[in-house]
Amino acid sequence: MIIKKFLGKTEEDAMAVARKELGEGIVIMNVRKTRKKGIFSFMMPVMTEVTVAREEEAERFSPVKKDQGTPILPPQNTASRQGVEAGQAFITAEVGILEEKLDSLQTFLVQQMQKPEEESQPVPAPAKEPEEEKDGELVRFMKLLYHTMLENEVEEKYVNQIMDELEKVQKPGMPFDYALANIYQKMVLKFGKPVEITPAKEGPKLIFFIGPTGVGKTTTIAKIASKFCVEDKKKVALLTADTFRIAAAEQLRTYANILETPFRVIYTVEELRDAIGDFESFDYIFVDTAGHSHQNQSLKESMQALVNCVDEKAEKEVFLVLSATTKYRDLLQIADSYKGIADYRLLFTKLDETTAFGNMLNLKLYTGASLSYVTCGQNVPDDIEKFNPQKTVKKLLGGKK
Repeated sequence: MIIKKFLGKTEEDAMAVARKELGEGIVIMNVRKTRKKGIFSFMMPVMTEVTVAREEEAERFSPVKKDQGTPILPPQNTASRQGVEAGQAFITAEVGILEEKLDSLQTFLVQQMQKPEEESQPVPAPAKEPEEEKDGELVRFMKLLYHTMLENEVEEKYVNQIMDELEKVQKPGMPFDYALANIYQKMVLKFGKPVEITPAKEGPKLIFFIGPTGVGKTTTIAKIASKFCVEDKKKVALLTADTFRIAAAEQLRTYANILETPFRVIYTVEELRDAIGDFESFDYIFVDTAGHSHQNQSLKESMQALVNCVDEKAEKEVFLVLSATTKYRDLLQIADSYKGIADYRLLFTKLDETTAFGNMLNLKLYTGASLSYVTCGQNVPDDIEKFNPQKTVKKLLGGKK
């Protein structure tokens, strides 16, 4: 894994330098403002420092074959009851140690990413121990991590891939802290940088919210609209194409009245085009769509026509809204169904209703789509935030905070 820092007048300038040196397959880990050091540093212009990471080719995921073995598996012989009970006792006894290591590791990595290049140091090695003890500790904790990720509903093939990657860099006597740091950083890279709503270069930006019924699209729109209207002082218009549920339209109308922003019900493609013209001086136009079963082909085709009719009139972004409580098998079918409508970003709701967050990593790796926002309650506008890959990875590996 390559982690480097680049300077530029703007984030875009720094990223251009990074891409020139490392290529396109890079992920932003941190962005901060800084000045060059020196006696006259106060006279120097403020620069943007971007910390990026890139996996080397040998570290990337390889396709998983159906007959591929599991690299570091706990005992699976159900006849050996004593072995299973001993394994469970181990997990209970040492899970607190893992949480403590995750806490200190995350704090250390965040501090390192915020330091200037010359001050950065590698993860400090613990006091020397006999190699056999180190190897035994590493294997025990890898088993614990394996169990923990499965319990957090990370798909087994992705858990195996992560363990395979660790096995490629594992060396005799490697401290567990190094292995944990390696897994932590790789998983953060695989989530990538969250992508938020951005303004259009010219005219309004159309933001479509698509997804199945019952995932909270309308409430999510209200939360994001409140942020842009109240905090950012942007001009926002709210539209709904959900003509099947009267309650949803009235709910969005109520939010529009509170925010003192225009609201309109859209029945046809032509009405959407007219709305773009009527609100051409606005910054954003948020469009709520009808939730439907991913097996309903006619509704899928009508939504596809609605989303794609604006391509020549305005810039657009599409967010697939999903519930974190939905079963993985259903999420795969939903993702495949909506992929035919438009390229989308992932927005997960109802994080407060589950303790397992593995599906966010599963869907990211399955679709390749960027994550954006997550919601964790019904309160408008408070219960929404930008997706935090570091915090999520910590939970997937067993952290509680």
